[in-house]
Amino acid sequence: MCNLYNVTTSQEAIRQWTRALRDILGNLEPSIDIYPNMPGPVVRNASHGEREIACLLWGMPTPPERVKGKADYGTTNIRNPQYGHWQQFVGVEHRCVVPVTSFAEPSPTAGDKDPETGIQRNYWFALSEDRPLFFFAGLWTRWEGVRK
Repeated sequence: MCNLYNVTTSQEAIRQWTRALRDILGNLEPSIDIYPNMPGPVVRNASHGEREIACLLWGMPTPPERVKGKADYGTTNIRNPQYGHWQQFVGVEHRCVVPVTSFAEPSPTAGDKDPETGIQRNYWFALSEDRPLFFFAGLWTRWEGVRK
């Protein structure tokens, strides 16, 4: 799973695709370069049962044994939902979908760096060149405690 994505489609397209009845997002501008701990749109089932579009910060609380009293920067990829800590979040009430038009993965080749910046290259993926809307499966929760 990536740690960088874009959503450049319209709010109306997200609403139509997901049949969301409630929109608490405000005015969604195209979002370029959404990284962990940044806000991004999601579609979730609200507590009263309606599907809604909301803006949430990307990241879930890290398992306490991994934080060990340090700042919790959050976890962005839950690779093993059977792990005990994640079981509290796998119910329907914590599920969401994340609208995406493209996402990036870092180059798997060591030393594959941009010659101008010296930063490891990202390779971008989309469903096609016109970057149509698609969705990642996600989990969400209200963050308890200090978020760093």
